[in-house]
Amino acid sequence: NALKDSGLEARYLELEVTESLIMQDIELAVATMNALQGLGVQISIDDFGTGYSSLSALKTFPVARLKIDKSFINDLADNESDQAVASAVISLGQNLHLRVIAEGVETDDQVAFLRKNNC
Repeated sequence: NALKDSGLEARYLELEVTESLIMQDIELAVATMNALQGLGVQISIDDFGTGYSSLSALKTFPVARLKIDKSFINDLADNESDQAVASAVISLGQNLHLRVIAEGVETDDQVAFLRKNNC
């Protein structure tokens, strides 16, 4: 309805879904995401790594992007655990041919780390 009401081309619409929402009913979520993708709508997984993470299910989700939750970005410059998580999500996303986006980037140090890791 949003596309019809606005006249926006579907390729310009990106819907963010949280992994916890997807994991509530994977079969329905995947079917719905496939239908939206069939319209040309882009899907991204928001807050990746903070919910019910199922790596085996991730490979079946018809998504174009992963968003690293800001809780992993806040202390990225100084926290080795956050650096490890961010690097792992970036690598995972890239290996699955997904674009990876970081949420809540506010400092030059965060930008430098993310750019260094191709995010």
